[in-house]
Order: sequence, then C-alpha cells, then structure tokens
Amino acid sequence: MNTIVIGIGEALWDILPEEKKIGGAPANYAYHVSQFGLDSRVVSAVGNDQLGNGILKGFEEKRLKYHIDRVPYPTGSVVVELDGRGEPCYEIKEGVAWDNIPYTESLEELAHNTRCVCFGSLAQRSKVSRTTITHFLDAMPDGEGQYKIFDVNLRQEFYTKEVICDSLLRCNVLKLNAGELVFLSQMFGFSDIALEDKCWILLGKYNLKILILTCGINGSYVFTPGAVSFVETPCVKVADAVGAGDSFTAAFSASVLKGHTIEEAHHLAVDVAAFVCTQKGAMPVLPPELKNRL
Repeated sequence: MNTIVIGIGEALWDILPEEKKIGGAPANYAYHVSQFGLDSRVVSAVGNDQLGNGILKGFEEKRLKYHIDRVPYPTGSVVVELDGRGEPCYEIKEGVAWDNIPYTESLEELAHNTRCVCFGSLAQRSKVSRTTITHFLDAMPDGEGQYKIFDVNLRQEFYTKEVICDSLLRCNVLKLNAGELVFLSQMFGFSDIALEDKCWILLGKYNLKILILTCGINGSYVFTPGAVSFVETPCVKVADAVGAGDSFTAAFSASVLKGHTIEEAHHLAVDVAAFVCTQKGAMPVLPPELKNRL
C-alpha cells in the first residue's frame, strides 16, 4: 500500500517575538511525519516573493518534500505573540498565497497515491483553497488503512458551520482540543453533557475511525469505537507551544501507519508534543530516542 502522507493547507511565516520561522499546521505536520521516515509532503502555495523563496529554501534544508505552486499573491505570514504560559496568540494575514492553492492534474495524481492526509478549517476560509482541499479528499482512495484527518484548528473568525460540517462528513479521523470540543458541542446542541459523552456522540454521528482530544495540562484522549485511551501530560518547562498539537498528530499518524497500536501511538504522540513544547518554534529536530521508537 502506498504510504504517502500529506499536510495540505497553509504554509507561512510565523513572526515570533524574537525571530521569524516557517510554520503553518500542514507544514508542521508534514515535517514531523518525515522525521519518522515516512514519505510526507506539504501541499500549499506561496507568492513570487522573497518570503516564498525563503519557505521553499527552508523546506529543502529540512529535506521536506513539497507540492507548492507559485501564485500571484503575497506569501502568508502570522504574527505570533506568547502569553505568560507560552501559549501562542495569532494575527493571521488575509488574501495571501495559501488562500489560493490551485487544484491541478499533478495534485489530483498525488491524491490518488495518498494514504493519509491532514487538513484543517483555517485553509478553507477562502473558496479557492476550500475547493482544492475538497477535491483532494474526494480523489483519495477510501477503505481500510486510509486516513483523512480533520484538525479543526479554529483561528480568529476564519471558520463557518458549513465548513466544519462538510469537513466532518469527509474525514474519518477528528483531532480537536478541549476548547474546540466545547465550541462544536454548542454548535450542534449537546453542550450540557460530560466531556467523554460529547466525544462518543461525534465519533458515532460521523462514523469516525478515531477521535483525538487534547486537553493541555489535563491530558489527552483517543477514542475509537468501543475503546478510549487516556494519557497524562508530562510536566515540562515550556519554551513555547507553537506547533505542539501538529507534532502530536504527526507522531500519532506515523505510529499508526507503521502498524503500532492506538495506545502506543498515543504515548509517542504525547511525548513528542511535550518535547516540542520545550523548544522554540514549531519544527525542532526530534531527538533519536523519540524517532527510534518507530
């Protein structure tokens, strides 16, 4: 079975308080998957500008494969400010290249050969990229061992109920945090029930293979039909939490794709995310003791 893994959506510069670093959830995801030896690609768009040149150069330096078109829009950027706990707050520029990812014949061919894709709600804020992501998901093979991961990723006002509902119908793995779970449960009218019951409802209603819920310092859950895994969050000194959730999803994906159990994948994902929290930026090199667990 083909094992190409895709992160599709935004590729951009995170403008941090002290420096700028390449970011975007799909790029973070694809990079961390690649660190576990899988054939991963980031799918996005950049502008014909120096920032775009810098992103492509950065991916090449990290040996991260990409399928990125040049489009007549500025390369995306996000101003990231950290609160007192190291948690990021974002100011996301609009009308940028990743809002305009074209759907091409070569991208459709890539979709036909993709086993796992991770996509979010942010890159679907524009009609062009939303249509491209939809076409990509529809062109992927279906069946056992195929994963379409919807990482909700609510940012500012860049989401609608329509986009979220459509994405839930197209995915078979849902990844969200505690705040996003509260939002979805309010949106769908089942907010006055226990946390785990909310997850069971979403798992059943959308016929999901897996639901991943991260709750920050309060641990994380992985729900599958008939079973749930819970792992406590390790206590670490946080440098910043940018990209930690993406690294969690990447490590979990890589572990499952390499044949490990849900519980093994969950433990690895927690440890990888904890390490990323101790580092500056979203794409640190993982230590051998983590990578070698696969």
